[in-house]
Amino acid sequence: MITFKVDNLNNMNAELREFAEFLRAQSIADEDIFASRLVSCELITNVIRHSGEAATFTGELFSDSITITVTAKSLQNVPLSAEMPDVFAESGRGLYIVKCFGEIERSETGGLKVCIKRH
Repeated sequence: MITFKVDNLNNMNAELREFAEFLRAQSIADEDIFASRLVSCELITNVIRHSGEAATFTGELFSDSITITVTAKSLQNVPLSAEMPDVFAESGRGLYIVKCFGEIERSETGGLKVCIKRH
């Protein structure tokens, strides 16, 4: 398990690089590393851009999945449904993209949790 706190996008990239290296060291398929990084980026970026607060990230590796949890106060009110946004919409694409990779659930701490099935 890897946990870190992110308060800016530059820090996010450095931390997610370490998460990707952790997955790579466990012989995780490149497509699963890509999906994990994309889901993580979307969730963390939403917190930083839309609320300005820090996000806490937790990544866990299981035999059949990778679970990503992002927690922040602003996520407690985010609806879990994600409809396909209009192509010209300024917002709404992030959660839709996340949902393409796994089901979005509410974590025990009120954050968002996504389970990505491994290939």
